[in-house]
Amino acid sequence: MRNIAFTLTMLVGLIGSAHAIEGDAEAGKTKSAPCAACHSADGNAALAIYPKIAGQHASYIYKQLKELKLGMTSGGKEGRYDPVMSAMASPLSDQDMKDLAAYFSSQTMTSGSTAESVVETGQDLYRGGDMERGIPACLACHGPRGVGHSLAGFPKISFQHSDYIKSQLEKFRDGTRSNDMNGMMQDIAVKLSDKDIEILSKYMSGLH
Repeated sequence: MRNIAFTLTMLVGLIGSAHAIEGDAEAGKTKSAPCAACHSADGNAALAIYPKIAGQHASYIYKQLKELKLGMTSGGKEGRYDPVMSAMASPLSDQDMKDLAAYFSSQTMTSGSTAESVVETGQDLYRGGDMERGIPACLACHGPRGVGHSLAGFPKISFQHSDYIKSQLEKFRDGTRSNDMNGMMQDIAVKLSDKDIEILSKYMSGLH
């Protein structure tokens, strides 16, 4: 909870950095050909193990590409390391990253669906959290519709593949992913049970 409060106080500073993300969407489209194998040409990944990046905030895509590259150059000691994506990001220039971010953010994410079996429990946890266990409401950062906040660095999570959401929550929980701002997601995920993660990942897939 302290990390969330601390991060929200940084919003003014983040606004300035977010406006610095100026890429060329047309150039990004040309450079996106290698991305299509996993994310599809428009960023709506067909396979659920890969994230949809269509319509994601440009600032967030840019941040992830920079940190995936750092994960490769630092041998996994800094940033975010993924054996496939870090290798893909490694040769990208800063302008390449900005252009790709501009292109994919300009696309429209395809809709998802939420299984009826998790609508009620998912809504309760997403909107209300679990104060007894120290779990804050997800909407505090990602908003009631899951669209996040580009200026504050919170990604869009609605319509994301449930398999991908599940894998990232598990990685935050076990510490294999640690590039979240101020450790916020790690602090939250470590309190989530396997059942919590399953419910939230399925609920967010159709959140709108």
